Amino acid sequence: MSDDARFEDGADRPLKLRAEDAEDVQVISSLVQDAVFPVGEMKWQPKQRRFALLLNRFRWEDATRKRQRDRAYERARAVLAFDDVMTVSTQGVDRTDGEVVMSLMSVHWQPGEDGAGRFELVLAGDGAIALEVECVNVTLQDVTQAYVAPSGNMPTHPE
Repeated sequence: MSDDARFEDGADRPLKLRAEDAEDVQVISSLVQDAVFPVGEMKWQPKQRRFALLLNRFRWEDATRKRQRDRAYERARAVLAFDDVMTVSTQGVDRTDGEVVMSLMSVHWQPGEDGAGRFELVLAGDGAIALEVECVNVTLQDVTQAYVAPSGNMPTHPE
């Protein structure tokens, strides 16, 4: 029998996670909250049935430890990829300017029939990305070492 993973187990190593059910999606959603990405870093590959984002994610798994040690908060570049995607639609996303920076607030899973369903990626400012999928098949993988967050602060949200 094994224990569940804890944030503390992550240490300073890059993340590499896979979601295959609704509970896994909640974990990934919490780790990509407040991630930022230029619109040009969204990629839909219909033949491969894959949608991916290259994100600059805040390292939530390390934030408490950083505060306790009076160290700087960090971000890491990560790929958030959804496989078995049938369709992609967006709302409030202007893809004509690839430099516009979006902020990912959360990832929601809405189950459908026979394991299929819909992901909704909620963006700051009323934007959203919807993915119709055959099943939950998501990966989150850091692709760079952590770096000091440019603001030096933890993201905050208005009450």
